[in-house]
Amino acid sequence: MNTVLRRARNPVILLAMLATPLTAASVAPTTDIARWQAQATQVTITRDDWGIPHIRGRSDADAVFGLIYAQAEDDFPRIEANYLTALGRTAEADGEEAIWADLRQRLFVDPAELKAQYATSPAWLRTLMQAWADGLNYYLATYPQVRPKVLTRFEPWMALSFTEGSIGGDIERISLSDLKTFYGQPTPPTPEELGVVPREPSGSNGIAIAPRLTANGHALLLINPHTSFYFRSEAQMTSTDGLDAYGASTWGQFFIYQGFNAKAGWMHTSSTVDNVDEFAERIARRGGGYAYRYGKTSRDVATKVVTVRFRRADGTMGERSFTTYRTHHGPIVAIKGGRWIATALMWKPVPALEQSYLRIKATDLAGYMKVAALKANASNDTLFADSKGEIAFLMPQFMPVRDDRFDYTRPVDGSDPATDWRGLHTLPSLPSVLNPRTGWAHNTNDWPWSAAGPDSPKAADYPRYMDQVGGNARGVHADLLLTGKTGWTPETLRDAAFDPYLPAFARLLPGLVHAWTTLPAGDPRRKALAGPIALLRGWDHRWNYDSTATSLAVFWGDQLWREVGSFAQAERLNVPDYVATRVGPEAKLAALSAAVDRLGRDFGNWRTPWKDINRFQRLDDSIAPHFDDSQPSIPVPFTSAQWGSLASFGAKPWPGTKRYYGTSGNSFVAVVEFGPRVKAAAVMAGGQSGDTHSPHFADQIDRYAQGKLRPVYFYPDELKGHVERRYNPGR
Repeated sequence: MNTVLRRARNPVILLAMLATPLTAASVAPTTDIARWQAQATQVTITRDDWGIPHIRGRSDADAVFGLIYAQAEDDFPRIEANYLTALGRTAEADGEEAIWADLRQRLFVDPAELKAQYATSPAWLRTLMQAWADGLNYYLATYPQVRPKVLTRFEPWMALSFTEGSIGGDIERISLSDLKTFYGQPTPPTPEELGVVPREPSGSNGIAIAPRLTANGHALLLINPHTSFYFRSEAQMTSTDGLDAYGASTWGQFFIYQGFNAKAGWMHTSSTVDNVDEFAERIARRGGGYAYRYGKTSRDVATKVVTVRFRRADGTMGERSFTTYRTHHGPIVAIKGGRWIATALMWKPVPALEQSYLRIKATDLAGYMKVAALKANASNDTLFADSKGEIAFLMPQFMPVRDDRFDYTRPVDGSDPATDWRGLHTLPSLPSVLNPRTGWAHNTNDWPWSAAGPDSPKAADYPRYMDQVGGNARGVHADLLLTGKTGWTPETLRDAAFDPYLPAFARLLPGLVHAWTTLPAGDPRRKALAGPIALLRGWDHRWNYDSTATSLAVFWGDQLWREVGSFAQAERLNVPDYVATRVGPEAKLAALSAAVDRLGRDFGNWRTPWKDINRFQRLDDSIAPHFDDSQPSIPVPFTSAQWGSLASFGAKPWPGTKRYYGTSGNSFVAVVEFGPRVKAAAVMAGGQSGDTHSPHFADQIDRYAQGKLRPVYFYPDELKGHVERRYNPGR
């Protein structure tokens, strides 16, 4: 415990600290200080030997207060960064270039509207939001050495700006280049937007297995989010009001996003549904403003001035104001083919926060579905399991009803009323799967049509907009592992989660080999590539620390990814499918030659073991990743999810490096068994703390790389003997 906190045990000293003019929390009214101190006495934070906080409060609000306080102790900068993004205020910290991301956010997030929604939200939810703000402000008061970049005082309504927990909300699907161009700064698409730069598939894995397929007769759940590293923290929150949830929370949020309680568990994966739509509006001048065509009439385009503050290079603050436009479909975000583009997406802050919190208290499938009836989950599929033995694959519940004659993966004609959303689908009309006869369900950010083998929904029975991406290699991998298998245990489910098979290469490499074998006898490539072809031909398509074939295959695949990624994106295909169906033999051979040359140039030999290339490194607490080949790092055997590895490690070379360093993929892995007592094991990327001086900054890296899960201490008797410290917030 640091010196400041030891001194803060004295309330007189604490009051003096709170009077120090460092933050807005520092000058809080004495009534606020007294309330924070009183609530802190109702909360106990127990840190286990991995630094993971187990919060116990008398009420749910007490647990929320303690959870967010503990999060702030572990990584306040990431909490602040998430809320600067959510509130559209990042430019106040990072400068003028961030204005455009802030403007995009502010097209939806209006502080005045959020304050009004907070005032009319259910009393129980306001109580939790107040506890959330109090916990953060109490943290800032008791840690005066912490200097926020912008958010020196948290208000309870701010919690409504960030409610779903996904990595990259639906708002972030809007192109910043298009937004800049429309609002006055013509900007070509970035390489990332075009798909030219390889971009690791976002999303997650979830697997639920029913009791009849398990050795112990208990349902099993795999929780495996693929996010940016250090994006979520791990915690348990408990109250005497029936709350007892464990799992991963996104920094700054007061609910367990992916996790379990004593009776049920939930794993969210990014869905492939199409429920963010673009409407091409027919615009004309009218008076001093604009109108848009709608059927046989025209309507006024609504306008609103949005002012974005930004930090100048000299530290002073500037402002830029934008006149923004909106139709009934949503805000205008681009111009394409002479038509203004309006974006429609879910923006229901209060129901979304209600659903995110209430589902962590659901103890069975019926209870979970009751919460799902709020229909405020837009982007997440869910894998569910409970102690009654029920399992499910659930589609997002916010699903607009649309006319399936139109292709909503492209902008539709906003002037045609037939393209409008017509309410929301009922839950029974969604392609979800409850208690499939196969005894298992999975999702790997692929279509719902393979969620439960032969018991999966049939695409012909549903509108096209229920899927916009298709299948992927991880889905193929999961099917292979699950089909026909029985006797599952937590250990074998863990083994499945780290199974090294790479089905994309098993599919793609025969085409490369065929391209080589059909070369004319005198072609110099027959000799030059004979060794690499022999290595790949004899490979079992499984990653391994010592595998040189893994290195060669990944470099070959990455070369093609860079060459065809933009074309694959334009055709809405994943890269392996595009390579399999669109890339000719000459391009495949040229990519192999480039891969061989690059391995030789960067590592001295095209036969370089994968462990010498693919590395995990955490140098400091900066949010923007950076890496150094001369500094220590840990080898990681698994690969990008692009190639079908269920265990995902999104790695690439960085400025100044030749090695690949990962920044996303497996970020939290847990296997949960729902017996009479829930049992779980887990591991996270790096460690619980963002403090470089903490023993928990990087203490899980070896386990992470090896897929070696540690026991979860869910019950007090399991936690006994593993307590690092126990304290009240502020003590």
